[in-house]
Amino acid sequence: MIEDNKPTALIMIFGATGDLAKRKLFPSIYRLFQKEQINKFAVVGVARRPLSNDEFQANVKDSILTFAGENEKVDEFASHFYYHSHDVSSSESYIQLKEIADRLDSHYQLEGNRIFYLAMAPEFFGTIAEQVKEQGLTDTNGYKRLVIEKPFGHSFESALELNEQIRTAFNEDEIYRIDHYLGKEMVQNIEVIRFANAIFEPLWNSRYISNIQVTSSETLGVEERGRYYEKSGALRDMVQNHILQMVALLAMEPPIRLTTEEIRSEKVRALRSLRPMKKDEVNQYFVRGQYAAGTLNGAQVPGYREEPMVDPDSNTETFVAGKLMIDNFRWAGVPFYIRTGKRMDIKSTKIVVQFKDIPMNLYYKTEETLHPNLLVIHIQPDEGITLLLNAKKTGTNMKSTPVQLSFSNKGTDRINTPEAYERLLYDSMRGDATNFTHWDEVALSWKFVDSISNYWESTKETSFPNYESGTTGPKSADELLEKDGHSWWPVENLDLEGNC
Repeated sequence: MIEDNKPTALIMIFGATGDLAKRKLFPSIYRLFQKEQINKFAVVGVARRPLSNDEFQANVKDSILTFAGENEKVDEFASHFYYHSHDVSSSESYIQLKEIADRLDSHYQLEGNRIFYLAMAPEFFGTIAEQVKEQGLTDTNGYKRLVIEKPFGHSFESALELNEQIRTAFNEDEIYRIDHYLGKEMVQNIEVIRFANAIFEPLWNSRYISNIQVTSSETLGVEERGRYYEKSGALRDMVQNHILQMVALLAMEPPIRLTTEEIRSEKVRALRSLRPMKKDEVNQYFVRGQYAAGTLNGAQVPGYREEPMVDPDSNTETFVAGKLMIDNFRWAGVPFYIRTGKRMDIKSTKIVVQFKDIPMNLYYKTEETLHPNLLVIHIQPDEGITLLLNAKKTGTNMKSTPVQLSFSNKGTDRINTPEAYERLLYDSMRGDATNFTHWDEVALSWKFVDSISNYWESTKETSFPNYESGTTGPKSADELLEKDGHSWWPVENLDLEGNC
């Protein structure tokens, strides 16, 4: 049940001394407090490091000043934070945590509502879930919810094993699997653009759409995450979750009502319609890349194989491009092109919906082709929507030119736009799981990705590294579209102020 009033909760953050808590969680909770969306709450930081409550509160205040850039009521806010030095495998440690939780529940009148936020490695998820149940931390009159970060497994089999472990203590409707892309304003806007506008939904099918392109590029390399990335790669790190979630939102059928269950059900149907990859088809539909040394923003940067904790002969991909086909009545024959990579020339996440050409070009005497109509959804770093149409070019004899109708969410509205984690934390406290992934979505995504990753891991990519840092990726990614008569829409020319 979704709560409309100000939610109350005791939030226990496992991994509270980590980077995620410092950069995202503490500032997000602070913004909710500052906006008076929450007032009756307490946070217990749980981690191995020995800290006092005062030391932990000082860390929280430092996080707010550094990452939220404000200090209004920061002392009052930090007074809601407590710390427990914790051994994940020790039953006694959970008994002590329960004593703290019960005391804070009474002090802050939290009605027994508890959120267990696991901001740590997934190998501990099962142990924590089992222990919080066995030691009575979930035995309250309020709700209990488990919020977990990616990666949720390394394959379908490992994800299934992990899911079975946490399901011993929590029901599916109590498990909130975070995909922070689903908390982004413009990702959530996909649904509204489609289903609240009469000009789009009738055209949202294979009769009118030529192709859809989803690009998520980063300028950063793997930085200090070499050990993690060697086990993951771009396919598992980005495609299995963020990219496929955006594809599901673009491809899903209209839900019969805007409820968590109905929206998730339609996303599952869309993912189930993805055409699976056979081994001999992977190279036909997917391209992998790995960045070499190069120049980015005027500075020399190392190649992936020179990064810390990376195998100097690594076969791990840092770039993926693919052609997805959705085998249902709505999307038959429409390619969904995806690409994501590190050390690219620009940091950007955009969706480009390219509509088909009109049946007959009446302007063939003045121009051979018309610019295709495009709907561009800008997700980050700028947020907005661009609709590209053709109009008469001023001062010409009925010659057309592409014009943009643009909405930018970086003006005054942008100031009040919540960060992804802020929105998702608030939703978890309210009991709204719409923007969290259901197990069925996770399972289908892993099954699709596994067929590709299994093939790639069994074959050495001899061309690695195959794209320079500061470029748009390997040439084979361009060829993937060229053989279909398409090309990638350039990210830098589709910004809100740019010219197409």
